[in-house]
Amino acid sequence: MRVVTRFSHSTTKLACVDGKDGRLISAELLNKTLSVDRDAMTITVQSGVSLRQLIGDAAKVGLALRMAPHWWGLTVGGMMSTGAHGSSWDGERGGTAFHDYVIEMRMVTSAPPDQGYSMIRTLNRSNFSELDAARVSLGVFGVISQVTVQLELMFKRSITYMNIKDSDLVEMVEKHGDRYEFPDIMWYPSQGEVVYRMDERVSMNISGSGSYDSVLFEAKDSKILAFQRSKEEELEFERNSEEICTLARDVPALLYTLLYGLSNDGMYEVFWLSSDLMSSGGCLDSKEDGLATACPWDSRIHGQFFHQTTFTIPIESVKEFISDIKTLVKIEPKALCGLNFYNGVLIRYVQPSFAYLGIEFEGMEFEFTYYRSRDPLMPRMYEDFFEDIEQIGLFKYGGLPHWGKNRNVAFINATEKYKDAALFLKMKQMFDPLHLFSSKWTDAVLGLGGDLTVDTEGCALEGLCICSKDVHCSPSRGYFCRAGKIYKAARVCTHV
Repeated sequence: MRVVTRFSHSTTKLACVDGKDGRLISAELLNKTLSVDRDAMTITVQSGVSLRQLIGDAAKVGLALRMAPHWWGLTVGGMMSTGAHGSSWDGERGGTAFHDYVIEMRMVTSAPPDQGYSMIRTLNRSNFSELDAARVSLGVFGVISQVTVQLELMFKRSITYMNIKDSDLVEMVEKHGDRYEFPDIMWYPSQGEVVYRMDERVSMNISGSGSYDSVLFEAKDSKILAFQRSKEEELEFERNSEEICTLARDVPALLYTLLYGLSNDGMYEVFWLSSDLMSSGGCLDSKEDGLATACPWDSRIHGQFFHQTTFTIPIESVKEFISDIKTLVKIEPKALCGLNFYNGVLIRYVQPSFAYLGIEFEGMEFEFTYYRSRDPLMPRMYEDFFEDIEQIGLFKYGGLPHWGKNRNVAFINATEKYKDAALFLKMKQMFDPLHLFSSKWTDAVLGLGGDLTVDTEGCALEGLCICSKDVHCSPSRGYFCRAGKIYKAARVCTHV
């Protein structure tokens, strides 16, 4: 059995069951806010409540959630099961991940026959070990039914963007994280540009008004989305990197001109309540128009289709990693142009988490979203560059994979990177001794057996293996298994 939400945004197989005998449990109707305690500054919600609803209901009584992802089309249970987080190095005010603000949760887990086969467990500060194990559970403990979250008094934020050349990114990246409470970075390596988001807490006495409706999350005309996707497919098939770079060149400037969806009467700095600026998701409100408009990634239309590679590396390795990517760009300046179509490389600042499977160190998360063919045996143009980056981040620098945003190869020996993985597995056995909430995929990811990778034709193209022989790539299309461009321990599919 696996629990699913009404949104289902994970790109991993977290929500998949095994074969026809599996069962999906929907959290769609677990959508109520149960209570908001203004004095204790807490909110208790069911696990199917969206981030948008939680932020809104807290704001009605003057309270705010400090940390959350930019996309509000996530549910509370989904955020906890995947370790979803925001961006901040300000550890004095709390952690970076949503789950670090959870002070109590209820779960429905399996139980022996004499207990009716199921039981309700309440996890709170009186049993920290159980709560910390369940903060990021991957859905293998049971069904999260309700959650109590610690809030704080409403505050205002100031947000603005700065678009400059990336020549001093290596020197600036740590300073930016130290300067602002909620910073992040959009980096366009092939273009040599970087956009700094300068986002900080300000006095409630500062006047101003504003809103945030990210242009990345707006509903788009489905025909335009289909045209853009078809054009991208055509250029990839033709290996026309020149035109891809030409089309991609205007994307950062356009997004910057639109302030990424911030609005304040044309002003380039926005002051307003945190609840109105921290997250957005306009396409969730799009009209029921027969899919004439849709979210860009909606699988029911011919829109975006992509891979994601997302990992957090320790702060002491960040400068070297950025330098490695710059070296790859010098080898082939056009190799990473296509990232612009997916908003470049998103860089976020993260703090250590309480969760057994949470982030273990102060570091930075790098998120790469890039073209994926609908034909699993069709390589992308610069296949080797993306595979090199993936293996550099995960293996050269020991990156921790995001549980909801990766290909299978990211989870090779993943649990060996977590010091409390053994305790997590002990709690898993206690909560679900019959493994009713596990799947072959979660077992493989957690190192409990099964195959995380395969040995089949083209498996490296979909991240189902790291190539060790040519057939794992696409020899018929000129792609062969070779050493990495700069990380020679990597094995990548190179066009020869």
